[in-house]
Amino acid sequence: MTNDSWGQVRDGLIKTIGKNNFVTWIEPLRLIDLKDGIARFEAPTKFMRDWVMRNFAEKIRTHLVLAGQDVDRVELLVGSLRPVPIAEVASRPARVRPASAPSRSSDDAELPGAPLDSRFTFDSFVVGKPNELAHAAARRVGEGGPATFNPLFLYGGVGLGKTHLMHAIAHELRTRRPELRVLYLSAEQFMYRFIQALREKQVMDFKEMFRAVDVLMVDDVQFIAGKERSQEEFFHTFNALVDQNKQIVISADRAPGEIKDLEERIKSRLQCGLVVDLHPTDYELRLGILQQKAEAHRAHHGDVKMVGGILEFLAHRITTNVRVLEGALTRLFAFASLVGREITLDLAQDCLADILRASERKITIEEIQRKVAEHYNIRLSDMIGPKRVRTIARPRQIAMYLAKNMTTRSFPEIGRRFGGRDHTTIMHGIRKIEELKASDSQLAEDLTLLRRLLEA
Repeated sequence: MTNDSWGQVRDGLIKTIGKNNFVTWIEPLRLIDLKDGIARFEAPTKFMRDWVMRNFAEKIRTHLVLAGQDVDRVELLVGSLRPVPIAEVASRPARVRPASAPSRSSDDAELPGAPLDSRFTFDSFVVGKPNELAHAAARRVGEGGPATFNPLFLYGGVGLGKTHLMHAIAHELRTRRPELRVLYLSAEQFMYRFIQALREKQVMDFKEMFRAVDVLMVDDVQFIAGKERSQEEFFHTFNALVDQNKQIVISADRAPGEIKDLEERIKSRLQCGLVVDLHPTDYELRLGILQQKAEAHRAHHGDVKMVGGILEFLAHRITTNVRVLEGALTRLFAFASLVGREITLDLAQDCLADILRASERKITIEEIQRKVAEHYNIRLSDMIGPKRVRTIARPRQIAMYLAKNMTTRSFPEIGRRFGGRDHTTIMHGIRKIEELKASDSQLAEDLTLLRRLLEA
C-alpha cells in the first residue's frame, strides 16, 4: 500500500469515527501485510485487538476498499497470537451490559472512557466567589503543562459545578494538546471495567490501558468506597501515573478525609495534591448563571418577552443548587413559549409553584440535632441530656449555633428544644463556637459541612 492510499484511508476513518477514536485505537496498529484479500495488522495488546475487531474492523476494510485495495477481511495479531478474523469476533456472545448503562454505538465507542458534554466548557462556566479557586485550578490543568499539583481534587455538593469543570478540563486539553491521551470516566465505570477485566481474565490489558493515559479524570470517586478490589486497583493505578508525572483529576461530594469506608492510604494520596471545595452558590453567582442561561433561551425562544426582576426573584428564592435553578428557567421559557404569554412574576409563581415550595423548606432544630449527632457519632438523647463531658458538650454547642443561624427560633425556644436549658446557656454556647471557629480550622470545616448537609 502506498503512502497516498494509507493517507486516504486515514482521512476517511477520522471523518467516520472521529479523531479521538482514531488516535486511541487505529494509530497504534501496524500494518503487517496486505495480500490474498486479507489486511493483517499488529495490535500492541489483546485488549486493543479485541476492541478494534468488534468496533472498527469493518470500517477499516470499507475504507481500504474505497482506497482501491482488494480486501475481503481484516485480521489483527498480538505478537505471536493467531489472527482473529471478523467472522469469529462477530460470532462471539456480546458482553453483558448493566441495565443502568446506556448502549453506545461503535461510532462513539471510546472505551473505557465516558462521552463529554459539549455544553460543559470553560466559556459556559460562570465564575463567582464560591467557585473561583476551583475554576482557576481547573484552568491551570486544562493548559496541559507539567503537573504542578497532582492530583487536583474537586469536591462539593450536588449541582455546584464539579462535573462541568471536569468536562471543561477534558475539552480544553483535547483542543490544546490533542496528542495527549485524556481519559474521563466515573468511578462507577472504573469499577465496571475492572470487574469486566477480572471476569474475562484481561486484568493485565486493563492495567496497560489505564497506565498508558496522560491524564486520568475520575468523577464521583466516593462510589469506590467500601469496594476492596476496586480500591486496590485504583490505588495502584494512581501511584503508577503519579510516578510517571501524569496528571490526575478527581471529584467527589466531600473532602477525601470525610469519605466513609475509603482506605486510609487512598485518602492520604488524594490529600497530597490540591484539594478544592466548591462552596454553595451565593446570590450574585446564581444571578450571573441565570443571566447567561437567559441569553441562550432568548436565542431559542425569540418571541418570548420577560419583565424586569424575574431573574432576581429566581436567584433569591431558589438556593438549592444550579441544576434546579437552570431547570426552573428552562421550564419558564418553555411554558411561556407554548402558551404565548409574557414571563411575569405571576406566571413564574404559578409555573414554578412546586420548585418554589421545595425551596421554602424550613430547617428544624430536630434536623440539626440529628445531623450533628450523626456527624460526631453521639446519641441524640445525649445531645439534649445533662452530660457535660467535652465529647458531648462541644457538639451540643455546635447544634445550638446552627439552630440560631439556620432557623428563626429565639434563644428561649432553642433552650426548650435542648432539654429545657436556660437562654443564657444557649447564648454562651453560641458565643463559644463563634470564638473557636476563627482559630480552629477543623471546627470551621465541620460547620461548613454540616451546613451543606442540612441545606441539601
